[in-house]
Amino acid sequence: MYMGDSSCLSLAVGLMVLCVRLVSAAGGRSMMRGETLLANGLGRTPPMGWSSWNHFGCNIQEKLIKETADAMVSRGLAKLGYKYINLDDCWGASSRDTHGRLVPNATKFPSGMKALGHYLHSKGLKFGLYADAGTRTCTGTMPGSLDHEGKDAQTFASWGVDYLKYDNCDNNGINPEDRYKKMSEALLRTGRLIFFSICEWGKEMVATWGNDMANSWRTSGDIRDSWDSMVLRADRNDEWASYAGPGGWNDPDMLEVGNGGMTLEEYRSHFSIWALAKAPLIIGCSIPKMTNDTYEILSNEEVIAVNQDLLGVQGKKVKKDGHLEVWAGPLHDNKVAVVLWNRGSKKATVTACWSDVGLDPTVAVKARDLWTHSSRYALRHQLSAHLDPHASKMYILSPL
Repeated sequence: MYMGDSSCLSLAVGLMVLCVRLVSAAGGRSMMRGETLLANGLGRTPPMGWSSWNHFGCNIQEKLIKETADAMVSRGLAKLGYKYINLDDCWGASSRDTHGRLVPNATKFPSGMKALGHYLHSKGLKFGLYADAGTRTCTGTMPGSLDHEGKDAQTFASWGVDYLKYDNCDNNGINPEDRYKKMSEALLRTGRLIFFSICEWGKEMVATWGNDMANSWRTSGDIRDSWDSMVLRADRNDEWASYAGPGGWNDPDMLEVGNGGMTLEEYRSHFSIWALAKAPLIIGCSIPKMTNDTYEILSNEEVIAVNQDLLGVQGKKVKKDGHLEVWAGPLHDNKVAVVLWNRGSKKATVTACWSDVGLDPTVAVKARDLWTHSSRYALRHQLSAHLDPHASKMYILSPL
């Protein structure tokens, strides 16, 4: 074993055991999903798409959704895997119709939801919608689905919905497992394959039971377009890494990349960590108006490939020295994805030793930089980067 750097050895044994546990836990969890309530076969890799909420809030209407879909295709994002176009809160009328069904806001969506779903499908995209597991949605503008699960699930299926985000407001204090289970069962009964995304805000240890009834589950409250909000959600999501795997994913909330509240380096770190953590990659900015810098981040095929890796093991924080962190996770073909992250306010050097990230300390490694798209060969023992404040580097390490 290499003995040249004591800092590389200090965590070696514990972190190598942790890496084994990560793979074992993910494998055990994937086996379990075949026996659980939700067996829709969806989400074998984390979902990718766009949501209206982070940038537009309630200011949504039919024209905007169609323009977003058109831009998703024309800018090549759909080909990269961004398929879901998800309408969040405020799409519906304030009350149900005379048959007790949810209906769209006729002013905002004059053609109706079935027609909108058909438009999205004609573009090769998928249709996502929002509902709530309580009596009203979180803005209070729409009825919730509590005690209407069967009828609402049938309505969504009839409109061609492919993804349901299910929120947690006005829930009357009813156990969340019971409320979410009812909608999960109702979606399965429709016979339509609908990705089910629980937005329970990380309450009641949702990662420990969400995999029984959903394809993803929120591990925190809503993200904001700020550095502090982003890193807090990354850390909270990291606590539940062993519960994620093909078919069901931890969700630290949507991407804020491109909304203007963080620097370019902070957004690059945001995207890198979400990709490594196998989080859903749901864009939250205006796609038709995104800048070239935003597009460069969101369209990085090498980073996306880490997120979509078929091994399906969530990467996690494996080393911390003050504000300097190493995050890592195994990929297929015995490769390892690594993020070196300076979360401090001063320039600093971050080092990952092979033992930190689950590699044999004696092997030579090819290090592929996923942001510069360049490679370094025959590296031994460790990898370092001198990083600006809040900046990161992302690599794939391949033993030679």
